[in-house]
Amino acid sequence: MLRATVGLHALAAGVAATVPQAWPWAVAGVALNHAAITAAGLLPRSTWLGRNVLRLPPAGAARGEVALTLDDGPDPQVTPAVLDLLDAHGAKATFFCIATRAEAHPALAREIVARGHSVQNHSHAHRHTFSLLGPRGFAQEIERAQDALAQVTGERPVCFRAPAGFRNPFLDPVLHRLGLTLVSWTRRGFDTRDREPGRVLARLTHGLAGGDILLMHDGHAARASTGRPVVLDVLPPLLAACRRAGLRCVTLPQGLGGREPAVR
Repeated sequence: MLRATVGLHALAAGVAATVPQAWPWAVAGVALNHAAITAAGLLPRSTWLGRNVLRLPPAGAARGEVALTLDDGPDPQVTPAVLDLLDAHGAKATFFCIATRAEAHPALAREIVARGHSVQNHSHAHRHTFSLLGPRGFAQEIERAQDALAQVTGERPVCFRAPAGFRNPFLDPVLHRLGLTLVSWTRRGFDTRDREPGRVLARLTHGLAGGDILLMHDGHAARASTGRPVVLDVLPPLLAACRRAGLRCVTLPQGLGGREPAVR
């Protein structure tokens, strides 16, 4: 897509220079191209802007592996209870942590790793303007998170998830240089805004199969009508559904082929 974009811009410039009366068509073509790039960046599961992992590899799917991922933590009010539920069901998960939160709660971030789970990179500060950054901004935000998470947990992340999943064409080269893999999801629960656990559970279990990457949140978790974080009501039946289907929850490094984080 990016190569086609460069070619289209060159073609539009050539048309405007050699056939002046056709300049509106050249401008329209460039505008449509930019609209397509913007749309690709606003679609979290798009693969148009570079590699984007949406499912575990076929080998992991064949083994009945699924990856449960939790974003936006760690949260001292929610994450400990999530860890206890995972332990009770013998499940492993991947926590895409915001680095500033890990730095604020280092013992909790280390506890995630100590219990056999994985901490991965969800940016340094989860900026709402993340998708508007350029190459330098991406590098600063992601590298700073890498260093902070490695300092706190002793392991350098190998996976990255963009805040809200939004990005632009400048992200992929930065991730490639840092040795990070962009990971999105197969299905998500929308548990930061839906207060009804039953609906969240239905989204996550509809068509549930080996290889799925599931997205929930231990940070910014919505509260059910009882005041309890939705994630805590959804996890037990979700993990039970995985067990009934013969599925095993593994960390992303395990599910992606045994690529474990590098010890700092």
